[in-house]
Amino acid sequence: MNPDLDLALELAAIAADIAAPRFADRDFTVTTKPDGSPVTTVDQAVERALRDRLAERRPDHAILGEEYGRSGDSEWCWYLDPIDGTSDFVSGDPDWMTFVALGRGSDITVAVIGVPARSERWWAARGDGAFRDGEPIAVSRTERLTDAIVNDDWLSDDACGAPLTAVARHASAVRSWEGRGLLSVAAGVADIALAAGGHAWDYAAAKLIVEEAGGRFSDRRGRERIDAGDAVATNGLLHQGVLDLFR
Repeated sequence: MNPDLDLALELAAIAADIAAPRFADRDFTVTTKPDGSPVTTVDQAVERALRDRLAERRPDHAILGEEYGRSGDSEWCWYLDPIDGTSDFVSGDPDWMTFVALGRGSDITVAVIGVPARSERWWAARGDGAFRDGEPIAVSRTERLTDAIVNDDWLSDDACGAPLTAVARHASAVRSWEGRGLLSVAAGVADIALAAGGHAWDYAAAKLIVEEAGGRFSDRRGRERIDAGDAVATNGLLHQGVLDLFR
């Protein structure tokens, strides 16, 4: 197997071993970041553990994580989000995730997303396809926007605002899928997914998994980036049509 993918899977397992028991036991404290978002002692403990392992296994690589920022100056960078969906973690909702990815800028080469409370794992390596719990996954083959299903995990507050409205007006339906967001496209459950307000560590792993499942991932301007603060994932066939709506 790909040694970097092996390591990414190991990191996801370390994260699950730390976070899942503390989620089940409600063994954590919560504070508020300067941006108003919650952070728990588990977020911090997981990221420290992952950084420690990377210091042993890939000491020459840089790291960019949600809780402790960037370290190192290598062109190769590990993107870490120890608990994506901290509000879910705090409230007892099992849809929180751990994101691990490696790449050079937006060129991601390995990716793992774990959903520990559901014993679920997604992964991909460049050129080797995308998988969910060991089974290969693929995007849909929907060709017309009027037949498309749009995933929206923010139905209650419409975090994507006008772009979501523009796409939904032309699509067949808007649905939420258990907090899976961009992964819904990789699984073929949705044809289009939008995200807003994220950072590189939020999008790096999803980008590769969507692409290796046969889809396309970009920001809303069509750039192959993970650091633009927003993301568009489609089955590829619909991508240009969706981007045209934003213009």
